[in-house]
Amino acid sequence: MRHKRSGYKLKRDVGARKSLLRNLVTSVIENERVITTVPKAKAAKPLVERMITLAKRDTLHTRRQAAAFLETPAAVQKLFEKLGARFGQRAGGYTRVVRLGWRKGDGAEQAMLELVGSELVKRAADRAKRREERLKAIREGREDGGEDAPAE
Repeated sequence: MRHKRSGYKLKRDVGARKSLLRNLVTSVIENERVITTVPKAKAAKPLVERMITLAKRDTLHTRRQAAAFLETPAAVQKLFEKLGARFGQRAGGYTRVVRLGWRKGDGAEQAMLELVGSELVKRAADRAKRREERLKAIREGREDGGEDAPAE
């Protein structure tokens, strides 16, 4: 029995498990969401939370700690420049696990591990893009309307 043994083994040895979790955490920070199995998402969630807590402090020591864990320098940069500022006033709970259903191939239950507020960032970007398209269409319509108006 595994009494008082915390953490998830994920049917891997220590090196493979550490590598898997580091890659998952890096992907979540870079893409703000990742689709994986439920146990992997639950195992990666506290590590993502710890990285964001490091980013909120933003000292040389915390940058080095994050760089030692994360796989890419781009992830470290995004963590400290964007995510640390975004979650600066939040006292925890930076991620959520959303269950998506079962994978068709092997029946494993899948989940999406995402940063809280990432859907707002995506929606805002989509909204800005639609607004730009609308303004461009209006400008083109006025230019066309302006040329057609004297001809009438």
